[in-house]
Amino acid sequence: MKQDFKPLLAKVEHAYHIIGKKWVNLIIHVLMEGPKRFSELHAIIPDLSKRMLNERLKELEECGLLNRVVIPDRPVKTEYSLTEKGQELGAALCHVEVWAMKWL
Repeated sequence: MKQDFKPLLAKVEHAYHIIGKKWVNLIIHVLMEGPKRFSELHAIIPDLSKRMLNERLKELEECGLLNRVVIPDRPVKTEYSLTEKGQELGAALCHVEVWAMKWL
């Protein structure tokens, strides 16, 4: 019996589209350590511009990979953390990190 792989391939292609964007993997890697504020993320990944960091965070939130929580202190703080979906992706990307350490 021939199986239709189109739905599977479409999902795999969409996943690679998300993780293939520059900086996404590093942002997820940093957030695997726990919630971070915008300024903390920028300090940890200084080559990433604030504009691009903001853009990537919005994209990851839209994909359901991270949560954005506004803390109504003075001054107002925004904290980012991975969702369960983001944590699972981060765990999968850890295998890529192991491969990179071994082969690159």
